[in-house]
Amino acid sequence: MTAQPPRFPDALRDQAKSCDSLGSPFMGRLLRLLAGSMPTDTPLRAKIEAWPAPLGSSHASLPLRLAGGLHNLVLTGTDPDLAALYPPNDVPDDALITGVLATLDRHQDFLLDWIDRPPQTNEVRRSTALIPAAHVLANTFNLPFVISELGASGGLNLMFDQYALQAGDRVLGAEDPVLTFTPDWAGPVPPAAAFRVDDRRGVDLTPLDLLDPAEVTRLLSYLWPDQPERRQMTLTAIDALTAVIDRQDAIDWLETRLSAPRIGHVHVIFHTVAWQYFPPDLQDHGEAVLAKAGARATAEAPLTRIAMEADTTGPGARLTLQTWPGGALRTLARVDFHGRWIEWLG
Repeated sequence: MTAQPPRFPDALRDQAKSCDSLGSPFMGRLLRLLAGSMPTDTPLRAKIEAWPAPLGSSHASLPLRLAGGLHNLVLTGTDPDLAALYPPNDVPDDALITGVLATLDRHQDFLLDWIDRPPQTNEVRRSTALIPAAHVLANTFNLPFVISELGASGGLNLMFDQYALQAGDRVLGAEDPVLTFTPDWAGPVPPAAAFRVDDRRGVDLTPLDLLDPAEVTRLLSYLWPDQPERRQMTLTAIDALTAVIDRQDAIDWLETRLSAPRIGHVHVIFHTVAWQYFPPDLQDHGEAVLAKAGARATAEAPLTRIAMEADTTGPGARLTLQTWPGGALRTLARVDFHGRWIEWLG
């Protein structure tokens, strides 16, 4: 039988390109160095190569898992030698890769365990997409909101009504915001409209408990060391977090959440860069659950879905809004995956 070529180097290089485009040149450099130097004869490499799914960012995200584990060793103070190679320090390539390979050897058991759990980023700047979409809904339905997030991670984006957004020369969102986002904005700005959230809840298979310092550190492990502003925004959002996240299969949870119409409210289902990670049969089930609930929607209890997800047209993610009764679907914007820019089309 012909041996299969190694998969991990290509996955590392692809993720390096993503890190470059998302503003982390250090991580791009580190992942490219690993792609050319990571040993093939270790238990860690064997486990990665044998992973029963594609390794890249649209599937198992093994490069992110490994990178997050390394960063966790830095943040927890477990490996001072590795920390000396990370920003704000600046070392040449040969010193960086030599030190990282030594870390892989020293902490192989830790990393073998770490990569079993999917990455959790909970990028709070994805609320850059949710805030203007919510204003569109508030202008459409003069009703308070019930909000339900699929793939909520730690729940930071469930608090989007507590944030504000600088959209061109206008500000949308909370009057006294916890955070104010300042993306590069292109296109018209939706009219401002007041709205109130009466109920918020999310679901995740492996939610982060952001009351637990170790879980906070796990989240920060996926915010790259040369992006301190992301870290600070995340910590600020955590301080204001009140959302509840349930540990459950997302679609079973959604079916229960939609079992009875919320009379006098608009029910807003949303997900940001999460749907793509659901298996195809789960996606199909989810679409059926939404269609069934949408068929029951009325003007007194409308149902809506905001989706910020990757597609094949790029750049960034496509932001869509679907509303029931009727099920009309429209594209509102293209949005950077980390909320750094938004091209408003709606």
